[in-house]
Amino acid sequence: MSFKDKTIIVTGGGRGIGRGISESFAAKGAKIIICGRREPDSLPANSHFMSLDIREAESAKALIDFALDKTGRVDCLINNAGGGPPVASKDASPNLTQKVIALNLLAPINLAQAAYAPLKTSGGSIVNISSVSATRSSPGSVAYGAAKAGLLNVTTSLAMEWAPDIRVNAIIVGLVKTEASADHYGGEKGMAHLASNLPMGRMGAPEDIAKACLFLADPSNSYVSGACLEVFGGGEPPSFLKIAEEAHKLG
Repeated sequence: MSFKDKTIIVTGGGRGIGRGISESFAAKGAKIIICGRREPDSLPANSHFMSLDIREAESAKALIDFALDKTGRVDCLINNAGGGPPVASKDASPNLTQKVIALNLLAPINLAQAAYAPLKTSGGSIVNISSVSATRSSPGSVAYGAAKAGLLNVTTSLAMEWAPDIRVNAIIVGLVKTEASADHYGGEKGMAHLASNLPMGRMGAPEDIAKACLFLADPSNSYVSGACLEVFGGGEPPSFLKIAEEAHKLG
């Protein structure tokens, strides 16, 4: 598999999962276009960085123009940037909700539209990074879960609307260990406890998601479109199993 001289856009590609994706494509010979609000201390080989906030609608065209100016083409758009702080729904402000929806749903739509023409020319594709929060209840992060669920619908809808010119796929991401995980899950001890309760006995790594992106972006997989690929190591054990086990002990 080679992406030599191909241009891959990775939003939020300087850190975490995005960094793993960027480095994996760079290793395959691609030219990488990375955007984010803050430039990272270092960048993968053969990459260009643009500072912007993709929540702003005008940023979409600016990023695509930047990619065309630097490399002359766009072969794959990877809508990776996303996230949202956990907050009780009764306390979530309208402003926070709007920002979470803008980042996780509206920005990928705007970027897909802006990238349509160059992707059609190159016969390229889009990969949307979604989350297990899209396919299960998401208490404490309602706007995030709803946005990521919406992104799956965007994926399947655009895959049908833009076929056969542009393939559109998504990845449903499970728990992944990044530089930010320690703070989120209570340090190494907390992450070890979490990992021990997952089916695979470990959290995912950015490289796991990157490998799925490489597969979906590979033009030889020309009949894979509209796919929502689960990369979550078997999923999250349902809480009712633990509750049922505790109830059985009480009986």
